[in-house]
Amino acid sequence: MRKCIRFIKSGHVVELNDVAPTETLLDYLRLRARETGTKEGCAEGDCGACTVALGRLIDGELIYEPVNSCILLLAQIDGCELVTIEDLSRDGGLHPVQKAFLDHHASQCGFCTPGFIMSLFTLYHRDTPGLTSDDVTTWLAGNLCRCTGYRPIVDAALETCRSAANDAFRARAEKTEALLRDLADSDDILMETDGDRFIALPSTLDSLCALSATHTDATLVSGATDVGLWITKQLRDLPKIIALNRVQELQDIHVTSAGFDVGASVSFQKLHEVLGKHEPDIAEVLRRLGSIQVRTSGTMGGNIANGSPIGDSPPLLIALGAQISLRLGNETRRMPLEAFFLDYGKQDRRPGEVITQIHIPRLDASHAFRAFKLSKRFDQDISTVLAAFRFTLVQDRIVEARLAYGGMAGVPKRAAHAETALMGCVLSAPDSWNAAVEALDNDFTPLSDMRGSAEYRREAAKGLLFKALLEVSGRSSQETRICGHRYQEAGHAA
Repeated sequence: MRKCIRFIKSGHVVELNDVAPTETLLDYLRLRARETGTKEGCAEGDCGACTVALGRLIDGELIYEPVNSCILLLAQIDGCELVTIEDLSRDGGLHPVQKAFLDHHASQCGFCTPGFIMSLFTLYHRDTPGLTSDDVTTWLAGNLCRCTGYRPIVDAALETCRSAANDAFRARAEKTEALLRDLADSDDILMETDGDRFIALPSTLDSLCALSATHTDATLVSGATDVGLWITKQLRDLPKIIALNRVQELQDIHVTSAGFDVGASVSFQKLHEVLGKHEPDIAEVLRRLGSIQVRTSGTMGGNIANGSPIGDSPPLLIALGAQISLRLGNETRRMPLEAFFLDYGKQDRRPGEVITQIHIPRLDASHAFRAFKLSKRFDQDISTVLAAFRFTLVQDRIVEARLAYGGMAGVPKRAAHAETALMGCVLSAPDSWNAAVEALDNDFTPLSDMRGSAEYRREAAKGLLFKALLEVSGRSSQETRICGHRYQEAGHAA
């Protein structure tokens, strides 16, 4: 067992053995390393001022990804290369992204600039010659500018990120890859502090389950995109943390003829790349799930485990008929995802039990799938209502329906009354849909909050179901969306 974390910084291996359970990467940089170029803005992963890059070997290739250092735990960067704004300039010369910012007057007060530059540093290393302004704005959705305006920032990105990377990091890539391979090991990590406080990073599923079963009071952390806020906003004391990001069995996606077996710690960014090819609406919802920084760290297993009624992935998965596997010690069980959510803040997870996999059935030729996210901001925002629908069709008759909503109840929930009312409905007869749409009143009693009133949610839920049926029936001669991958592909204006 290893009692330290190791990572690469400025081409050298850094080793730390005094890491507290709740120490964030941002606090380490600013308070210990005294690298204050990385800023604290919102302290909740929304503004991007704290963005840094992590280099990892993914399928044998060195990939740089942006993360929010304000909510990422320091211990979670074990085995990575850490790149901050201080690392970019060498021998008095600016990095190409920094120079483009200067040339295009893309910085004013400068507070957000380090985060923008670090996000674009990761895009710069993607080698995207066909990069468009839409691609740039999607990549920068997690970085907020308070005074300059985004046009010069986008211009700087387009100037630099369309060309192949040519910087010190690309020049020493082989050396960095060798160092990352040297750091990769199968050791469990345990760092203890005062008394009974520790952060553990087990390397195998067996180690994880044994540790979790022994310390049932420990907090399990996958991406920390939610737990990070417990620390920075709720100021909660979490004396025991078990981080899941070194368990390889939880990082894999197995694609079969029946569907997808997704490890609980697979990032949303990887899911977007795999599941998005399967269904455009899944791709669009996952693209709008947080920002690139959030999707790089956040995981579907964590999104399920925290039991939020407004989590974006559970309605998608419930509509698709997904199941989850949980393990306690050596005992494994499997259940439909909708059965996991019992009540607000209450899930069917026993003390010490770990979500290990999500099993997602593949859509077939008889299925029609639609999903919609309503939020106050289009990008980087929490859902007001998220609706996902899977219709099973025989010709134009609905023989089975799975309708799932988030934001309409204390848990992600199926619309059982509406599903029953849809049985036998004919797509060519819109009047047959009305009973199902109105049946949603019997399925949900939504609440009013800052994101929307109960009446808005009720009417929006009905409208989304009707819109899905309208799209599937092909009866509308007009566009039914103002944006989205499905209609952009068809040549419609966004």
